[in-house]
Amino acid sequence: MRKLLVLLSLIMVSSLVLAACGGGAVTEEPAVEEPAVEEPAVEEPAVEEPAAEEPTAEEPGETEGPAPAAQGGGVLETIKARGKVVCGGRTDLAGFGMLDDAGNNMGFDIDLCRAVAAAVLGDPSAIEVVPLTAADRGPALQTAEVDLLSRNVTWTASRDAQWGNFTITMFYDGQGFMIREDSGITSTDEFDGATVCVTSGTTTEQNLADFFRQNGMTYEAVVFEETAAVYSAYEEGRCDITTSDKSQLASVRSGFAEPDAHIILDITISKEPLTPAVPHGDDAWFDTVKLVMFALINAEELGVTQANVEEMKGSDNINVLRLLGQEGDWGYSDLGLEADALANAIAAGGNYGEIYNRYMGPEGIAFTLPRGPNELWTNGGLLYAPPVK
Repeated sequence: MRKLLVLLSLIMVSSLVLAACGGGAVTEEPAVEEPAVEEPAVEEPAVEEPAAEEPTAEEPGETEGPAPAAQGGGVLETIKARGKVVCGGRTDLAGFGMLDDAGNNMGFDIDLCRAVAAAVLGDPSAIEVVPLTAADRGPALQTAEVDLLSRNVTWTASRDAQWGNFTITMFYDGQGFMIREDSGITSTDEFDGATVCVTSGTTTEQNLADFFRQNGMTYEAVVFEETAAVYSAYEEGRCDITTSDKSQLASVRSGFAEPDAHIILDITISKEPLTPAVPHGDDAWFDTVKLVMFALINAEELGVTQANVEEMKGSDNINVLRLLGQEGDWGYSDLGLEADALANAIAAGGNYGEIYNRYMGPEGIAFTLPRGPNELWTNGGLLYAPPVK
């Protein structure tokens, strides 16, 4: 009997142990699974980290955001902060870019630069002229070393694509030839085998090659990077002929010891539209410079001069009032300019005709050169500007 009781006790204990073990396995399994379910939750911070970095990624974009807005005022804002317009020009070409006795920049191209400075800064003297060789012009414009290239530069398709934006032609010219009066040459038909002094890196050099090739003639080019060296070599007799834009030939000849001993032939072998240009990338600055050039041409057509610009603000001609900022908005508010910006440009050095005549007119301080195609369209010339309105 006692053994039976012991056996029953062992059976009961075993049953309880088995029940406990079996119940624990069923109950604990979900608890074991829960950490596995929670693991994705642990990874959520890792998922959030890229999201946390997004503002940082956006910051450069936000910094550059004003840059497109700066396309409406980037160059202008830089100029205002700097306090001057940087113009690529020259100091060695009478009539276009030269120095007066006091060392101040002057000339047709320089006065165009001053007109722009007057329009955007209210001060025509707020300019810096960076002297550039013919070879330097393109790189200076491409790298925005200058705000404005105003240096008797020819507008071509390739330069427009590669260098910058060309505004409006301000001087219509063409390439010609200069020879000594005692050379015995009477026409270009006698050029075969001649030596020709020419500036490198110019349309002049290319046009020269094209001319001789097309006419079945040969020549020897004597090439210099500096324009002054070209004419020194010619004057010294190191070449038979020199070639360039006719306006430049007239300018240089005026400075020779014996100007009358040299002849500029009548022939013109190319089109040379001399045009101020600005760097690519800022449409508003491009528009601003164009409008200043338009204003100088329109001012001559409308009879607005350096002397009467203030008086003409009371004109009864609606086109004059618009030009001088007394009526309507010609775009100055969009460009960040004052209403009288164009009036200031005209007051700086006069209208187109006044600027031309100052240097190349009948009593020009550099030399005399008939305006020819540079007359207003109303006088049979090619000068024509869109209306300012």
